[in-house]
Amino acid sequence: MSYLDNIRTFVRVYDLGSMSAAGRDLRISPAVTSARISQLEAHLGVRLFQRTTRNLTPTEQGRAFYDGACAVLDTVEQAEAEVMNLTDSPRGTLFVAAPLGVGRRLIAPVVPDFLADYPEIGIRLRLSDRKVDLTTEGLDLAFFLGQPSDSTLRIRKIADCRRVLCAAPAYIAARGMPHSGADLVGGQHDCLNLRYPGATEFQWMLQTPDGPQRFAVSGRYECDDGDVLTGWALSGQGIVLKPVFEVAEHLVSGALVPVAAQTPPVPVQMACLYTHRRHQDPKTRLFMDFATRRLARTLRAAEAQVPRPSV
Repeated sequence: MSYLDNIRTFVRVYDLGSMSAAGRDLRISPAVTSARISQLEAHLGVRLFQRTTRNLTPTEQGRAFYDGACAVLDTVEQAEAEVMNLTDSPRGTLFVAAPLGVGRRLIAPVVPDFLADYPEIGIRLRLSDRKVDLTTEGLDLAFFLGQPSDSTLRIRKIADCRRVLCAAPAYIAARGMPHSGADLVGGQHDCLNLRYPGATEFQWMLQTPDGPQRFAVSGRYECDDGDVLTGWALSGQGIVLKPVFEVAEHLVSGALVPVAAQTPPVPVQMACLYTHRRHQDPKTRLFMDFATRRLARTLRAAEAQVPRPSV
């Protein structure tokens, strides 16, 4: 194993405070992570970490070594970035995450065109509606809807996505047309909720004459896959809150119709997150530039198909 790999592993273990988390971030096994730290300690002749079954803490020597190790990696990263910019042939694998609906409809169609332009880059796309952790899961960037909870990451905004409350005509015929958020609470309607493990109680943020307000909706249907919720809505099981781009075709066809038009949902931000690095990996920047242009254009086209419902 190279000395540089050992230094890189040391820095990630130090940053994350865990051998297993560093291994996931570097995409190596815990055994390899431990071996690299042991080799580095043997080379330096000191202990860099104090290890117990529950804790891993840097020693005084480890803390002293950290700043110099970061400086070495920054220098190497800068040199690699300059070489790749000069050769204009970025290579390697990008690990990208996105919510299911965003990934299927927006990100996946972009990938083949991007890879056609950059044949030495590979993309591993991970789709999930749960929240992801870029650092511990070894991701280069993640697309998302909403507000990020990790302030240590960098964010690149793509667009504000218009959202809509909608249901099937059969549901409205059976249960009546709700006109505002007040009609959705108190068990008057079945609301289809997106919920994943660890999520808080579900509330919908709607626009009212008094400003944005949260409505604590409920219903018998919950799922961590947004497309399942759309399927339930289409079959007349309840009311769903969706970005317009996800249900535009159903709204145009009439399979779903807008409801509660007096209090439409607050738009949701679409953006991508990436880790803070002094010298950004060229392939990460290239994919963000490529994808954000395409996504913004696709979102505008989808929303143009669906007029805003009249109150």
